[in-house]
Amino acid sequence: MKGCLPHAACTGASAPRLWYPRGSVARVCPAGRSCRAPSKRSSASPALLPPAGKAGPHRGGGGASSQLHLLLRRASSPPRPADMAFARAQKLNLLRLAVLLVLALAGLKFIFRDSTLEPHKHLSKDSGFWAKAGEAQEEARPHSQALALSAAKAPGGPKHTTQKQLSKDFSTAEMRLVHLDLKGAAPKVSYLEQVFPLLSKLGANGILVEYEDMFPFEGELEILKSPYAYSEDDIEKIQQLAKLSGLEVVPLVQTFGHVEFILKHDKYQHLREVERFPNSLNPHAPDTLPLLKSLLSQVIDKHRHASWIHIGADEVFHLGEGLDSKTWLSRSGGDVGKMYLNHIQEVVNFIASQYQGLQVLLWDDMLRKISVGAIRESGIAKQAAPVLWFYAPDLDTEQIETLVSKYAESGFRTVWFASAFKGTTGPAQAWTSLSYHLKNHLSWLKVMQAMSKHPAVRLQGIALTGWQRYDHYSALCELLPVGIPSLAVCLQTLVNGGFTEATKRKILDTLGFRNIHLEESTCEGNGAFPGSEIYRMVEQINSQLKESVGKVLDEESAIKGWFSQYHRKHRFGNPRNLETLGSKVLKTHEDWESFLQTFRAQLESIYFPDTVEEWMEENVNPYMDRLRKFVRDYKEIVRLNAKPKAL
Repeated sequence: MKGCLPHAACTGASAPRLWYPRGSVARVCPAGRSCRAPSKRSSASPALLPPAGKAGPHRGGGGASSQLHLLLRRASSPPRPADMAFARAQKLNLLRLAVLLVLALAGLKFIFRDSTLEPHKHLSKDSGFWAKAGEAQEEARPHSQALALSAAKAPGGPKHTTQKQLSKDFSTAEMRLVHLDLKGAAPKVSYLEQVFPLLSKLGANGILVEYEDMFPFEGELEILKSPYAYSEDDIEKIQQLAKLSGLEVVPLVQTFGHVEFILKHDKYQHLREVERFPNSLNPHAPDTLPLLKSLLSQVIDKHRHASWIHIGADEVFHLGEGLDSKTWLSRSGGDVGKMYLNHIQEVVNFIASQYQGLQVLLWDDMLRKISVGAIRESGIAKQAAPVLWFYAPDLDTEQIETLVSKYAESGFRTVWFASAFKGTTGPAQAWTSLSYHLKNHLSWLKVMQAMSKHPAVRLQGIALTGWQRYDHYSALCELLPVGIPSLAVCLQTLVNGGFTEATKRKILDTLGFRNIHLEESTCEGNGAFPGSEIYRMVEQINSQLKESVGKVLDEESAIKGWFSQYHRKHRFGNPRNLETLGSKVLKTHEDWESFLQTFRAQLESIYFPDTVEEWMEENVNPYMDRLRKFVRDYKEIVRLNAKPKAL
């Protein structure tokens, strides 16, 4: 039985006078004595009570009816005033205690409110992935509010307030970024999934992604994207795959020159610096900056883990030649360098105010002729870093060191370098030169080793560019699988400080080759890297297709004698002679068609249909079309069975 306090009759001790708290309820113990058990208002310790549902240690019994009668009589008597006052006092004390507890908890929550937030959570209301509905929004600073308002006026402009990028410490890291130029031959994500682990194994720790029209632009900017542009899910997956391979993702968005993918559209033609050319933006047009803010915001908002954003800004052709620019030059007394810096300053300030912690990169070629004083005055050095690019095998190291000193004096705290592993030896180059690009990286190593002469500025990293087009309108350069052996040579040369036997062995083991011949730009063995089938088949096309077709059509004396262009034009010939000479041509045609059918299937597994068609049109059809037409003429004229010449 629960609720019985021990007393003499129950414990066997002499019975002292017990004090029962007011408001306690009388109960009857098995010994037949009246006991007061504490009520819910009693201060008696519940530890004194037996567990619920179990009998206490008491024995005996007797007199239960009389005791029960007494209990009922007490329970039915009206409460005394003293008891009621005591109960009210207890309730009031409990209420005061509850109020104090609530105030204390509120104070603690206020004091520690910042530490309970995730430090790098994206608070944009436009992104369901980074911030759920109802989460707090950061307040924009006054300057950023003005910029956000300006950008919001542009269709599809940014609607979020100042954001913080996920900050990481790269103060001691030397980055090696592999450039993915997606303005041509953009690979499917399934291929990137295979390539990223290889890049990491070869020594890369980041990728520089130049999306151009492959980004899934939205709203008014949707017109910019290719029919085969990546989806939002693709962009997210690319970043997840890169993270799994330990690769930082650095997006690149052109913001001044090389914006043909924007200015080719009628909608944006009025923003051209020179109306005839779609290369460069007019920095004075009222719609230019809002357009760029919208463009940058859409890309950055899909790359919330990025530590850097590359704004391009190279080769701003014809800057200063437009009517607005000429007017500005005459009125301000400035120069083209100042005009360039004013525009870059606007772009950099927008990024710095809207995306705190995001560092800006830009190509350095336009800065080379601008004075130190002008660069310092612009203030861009506080938020940006120049990327010095030189792709020649025998680059002038002294010139580069001079530029490094200039940029240090201009206030830049870090610099980047840019080499090339493909795409710089010709606008329609199909096969990658190994020795050419190796020499470029050996030259860059000399510059890196001399950086100790420039303690005021730190080398943050190098981007190994792999250009896919010279510009938006040019033909395709080497496909990525074709450039992978060169990329392996260049990356491993940087990692090991030179091209040694150990470097060579690592490359061969990683790519699955038996040997590599730098001067001939060839590798022995089939290869065992993603895209190695395309590498091997492009090698055959590049070295054999033109030669074999030319040999069978142009060098066979029998064809010249009995099936010349004149014979084919006038549709006549002797089947006896044609059957003799035709067997070799037909065999050559059959072999190449079978080979190319397999090759096309390999291309389609990695690339979108537009890339497959373009590459075949540029590199295969000029030779195969000749062969195919010859075979059609041959079969048709044989069927004519030696009819007279058509006049």
